[in-house]
Amino acid sequence: MAISYMTENGYKKLLEDVHELESVKRPEISRQIAEARDKGDLSENAEYDAAKEAQGLLEAKISQLKNLIANSRLIDESQITTDSVQILNKVEIRNLKNNQSMIYSLVAESEANLKEGKIAINTPIGQGLLGKKIGDIAEIKVPSGIMSFEIINITL
Repeated sequence: MAISYMTENGYKKLLEDVHELESVKRPEISRQIAEARDKGDLSENAEYDAAKEAQGLLEAKISQLKNLIANSRLIDESQITTDSVQILNKVEIRNLKNNQSMIYSLVAESEANLKEGKIAINTPIGQGLLGKKIGDIAEIKVPSGIMSFEIINITL
């Protein structure tokens, strides 16, 4: 698995998610399996099958999160500058086609959330913005063609 860079907050959230899954969800599913098993014949027990499937999905999710945690590297936020666009910067960009301005924070893939204005650095737009300075034009290839953005401002 590839190394994933993340903030301390993102790392703590992953740890909390794993703890929640292991300490709350896992016992809950075990209880459901036990209840279904008590109902008799397992060969035709849909509740048992559903609970076992849920258990498998849960264990896969826990394993995935633990791998992400094991391969993560914390970003030293004190080393982040605003000279050029880099991870953890807030970037104000203007779409040159429709003149609309937007502000995005560039974050690790595990912390991306478009509703909060956080885009992953490994997306086409994130990649296209990395390294640009204020006033630069970023020509970004997206599935619908090429988009052009002007870098208006870079902040922390």
